[in-house]
Amino acid sequence: MAGADAGQGSTAFDLRAAQEALDSQPFSRLMRARVTAFDAGGATLEIDIREELLQQHGFVHGGVLAYAADNTLTFAAATALGPAVLTGGFSIQYLRPARGRTLRARAEVVQAGRRQAVCRCDLSVIDAEGAERVCAVAQGTVMPLNGPADR
Repeated sequence: MAGADAGQGSTAFDLRAAQEALDSQPFSRLMRARVTAFDAGGATLEIDIREELLQQHGFVHGGVLAYAADNTLTFAAATALGPAVLTGGFSIQYLRPARGRTLRARAEVVQAGRRQAVCRCDLSVIDAEGAERVCAVAQGTVMPLNGPADR
């Protein structure tokens, strides 16, 4: 998330700027992730499920779910802390195998201060009929980036 052009607390950091920040991450481009909602206290990220994101049993790989949780938690925190943030840590609980056409991660800020934000995230899969089913939950801590990202 660090590296977006908007300043800390800037009103210019909107959905378009959030997608640009996501697109600046080479791994996110590989995942073909997109930010579909970004507003006060929350963010939503979606990934179309395709064969190369599956594990050997045909379910979305747990690493893909963890990636989605990590990024969505960070984007939600950015609504409170500004765009220059990094994940301090997160935990994820896999509830059921993820199978569908789209992975959707929705995160919201639980509490934010000057030095950190605690966020939670629900990860769901959407099937061909549009039904959404939660497959994992995550919670994490996000911190503002202090100084250059290469330290």
